[in-house]
Amino acid sequence: MSVSAIILAAGEGTRMRSNRPKPLHIICGRAMVVHVIYALDRLRPERTAVVVGHGAEQVTKAVQQLAPAWANVEFVEQREQHGTGHATSIGMSAFPGDDYDDEASIVVLPGDTPLLQPDTLDELVATHVANGNAATLLTSLLDDPTGYGRVVRKKDGQVQRIVEQRDATPDELDIKEWNTGIYVFRRDLLGPALRNLTTDNAQGEYYLTDVVSVLAELGHRVGCVQAPASETQGVNDRWQLALAERELRARTNRRWLLNGVTMLDPRQTFIDVDVTIGRDVTLYPGTMLQGSTAVGNGCEIGPNTRLADCAIGDGATVTESVGADAEVGANATVGPFAHLPPGSSVAADAMTGAFYTATSD
Repeated sequence: MSVSAIILAAGEGTRMRSNRPKPLHIICGRAMVVHVIYALDRLRPERTAVVVGHGAEQVTKAVQQLAPAWANVEFVEQREQHGTGHATSIGMSAFPGDDYDDEASIVVLPGDTPLLQPDTLDELVATHVANGNAATLLTSLLDDPTGYGRVVRKKDGQVQRIVEQRDATPDELDIKEWNTGIYVFRRDLLGPALRNLTTDNAQGEYYLTDVVSVLAELGHRVGCVQAPASETQGVNDRWQLALAERELRARTNRRWLLNGVTMLDPRQTFIDVDVTIGRDVTLYPGTMLQGSTAVGNGCEIGPNTRLADCAIGDGATVTESVGADAEVGANATVGPFAHLPPGSSVAADAMTGAFYTATSD
């Protein structure tokens, strides 16, 4: 069965206190919305509709440059913000054909969940299809889910509805299971349900969450898959951005440690997600590897070294230095206190002294 995706990335994100559109805030060298697109890797959707709004031109340009080709990204604009249900309806317009006789799976997810992992979405869709659900939610548990919509279940465990924080009763506010805003729907049921949404709620908006109760009331199966809250929580302000960065850096460092890289202190080692590192590399505290930096086998980097978009040859040593878009040859020794400006290179087997500044070829 085919799968398509809708990513909701139209919000302004006022709590970020920034001129940068919220979906483009960077975590480990990659924009948040691009992290979300990469989370679709296991699904490889036929189409990915990105709904843009605030800063639409900036978001569109960035995603066009950075999204993987397999995502088949298209853009639709939500010019006026009328809620997640309205945004999803606009996203549906990117898919050709009639939704009434199309049982394809439509994954809907927010553009501010950069910690979401491909295996989780794969499990979500697999569960949805295997159980013949009309909709399947990704949920999480929190001791204090303040601010999140609560998941109200039927006696048989199926989902009955989602109630938003502002509309919840005291008993509903005690529910620990919350809606992550990540769903998979049957297309032939999602389209009609969206067209029947109303704005009869505290916000006066079209809630995508109301689709769940509409489908459940009609007797359709609505299931759920639970995932860790650390993976599903969104980023709404700079504090949450910093927490997400810390979690993703820990994941990234662990992957490299298990792949043959030595870090004297992983807590003081910062590696972007697009960096590549060979085996038997030693990274000293204060090392920052950014962008598309590629480090060869057997290198020693750091301490207190920052390299962005650099190529470091096998066996090279770079100590207490900075570089950007530069190249270091095999077995070269750079630093301490060297500067490698864009376009510069250090020859193989060369040695640099203190306060060395490389020159471009």
